[in-house]
Amino acid sequence: MKVSHVGRSAAVLAIGALALTACGSDNATGNTNSGGGSGESSGVSGTLTGIGASSQQAAMTAWQNGFQSANSGSTVQYSPDGSGAGRKAFLAGGANFAGSDAYLSDDEVEQAKQQCGPDGAMDLPVYISPISVAFNLPGIESLNLDAPTIAKIFKGEIKRWNAEQIKQQNPDADLPDTPITVVHRSDDSGTTENFTDYLHKAAPQEWTKDPAQAWPSEYAAENNKGTSGVVSTTSGTEGAVTYADSSAVGDLGTAAIKVGDQYVTHSPEAAAKAVEVSAQAEGRGEHDLAINIGRDTKESGAYPLVLISYHIVCSQYDSQETADLVKAFENYVISEDGQKAAADSAGSAPLSQTLRDQAKAAVDSITAKG
Repeated sequence: MKVSHVGRSAAVLAIGALALTACGSDNATGNTNSGGGSGESSGVSGTLTGIGASSQQAAMTAWQNGFQSANSGSTVQYSPDGSGAGRKAFLAGGANFAGSDAYLSDDEVEQAKQQCGPDGAMDLPVYISPISVAFNLPGIESLNLDAPTIAKIFKGEIKRWNAEQIKQQNPDADLPDTPITVVHRSDDSGTTENFTDYLHKAAPQEWTKDPAQAWPSEYAAENNKGTSGVVSTTSGTEGAVTYADSSAVGDLGTAAIKVGDQYVTHSPEAAAKAVEVSAQAEGRGEHDLAINIGRDTKESGAYPLVLISYHIVCSQYDSQETADLVKAFENYVISEDGQKAAADSAGSAPLSQTLRDQAKAAVDSITAKG
């Protein structure tokens, strides 16, 4: 896979000190050791470029630090421009991998063959985290909300926090007569796609719009770019509500969502349980690990408002050096050490042993064009 920087100035803005100045296929050098998947040195060197989901940012920082500390000749650069931007850049040859809160669509699977060869790309689950319905109501840290109520709030049909539908589920809460300000993502977002997928499947009568990366224009309200953007706007607006990766909501209040007869709060364990009872997507390649989350599950203790964030990688790269670097990094990311680093940094749920074994088999199958 060749990385082209033509026409990508907006997609490669530097994040902190990480400027996207080089590409793996052009700069990677090293031996053919693909790495064992721990923090130990893999004997690889070069620069790896990724673009994508802002939800992964905290975990990605931990992965970069762990991998680069063990492999001093390697650099992993990641620009959290959003899932949609990441997939577009990857499919255009502008990144070695994409971070995405949504797996490749069928059309994107076909497009990937142009960059990655006949076997195309693979969706590797690397990060599991709940999405929080987060709100700014001073003095209130938690509310119980079912999916129909959440849908009506984000459609703008429930306009004040002391509305009867909210009061019925929170009889002991001192709900204020404060207007609700909905805050949504302005950019194409895998978090938006996961959130609207949850609403569409858990509250189909109230949310009839199909899941999408772009927020529905009919329900447009206050907006901002990226996870940090919507959290910032919500934090600065009393009465505001948004949806965001739980690791990023800070001091905002959050909702426990109704699953069956219970209200379940967000937690790594509850998110992992929702993934465990979900099914792998059908009709994908041998090593593609896309998962369809069971949003309408009644499983006790499961939190189905969850995102699975992926690293999208080629099954085949242009050079052995790039293939080795991708394999070494991804083996670290999915390893027990890498998953613990993400959990410690971002509060994510580690991959199950079964999913980690499947991901490792996928990573180890990556080759270079001969």
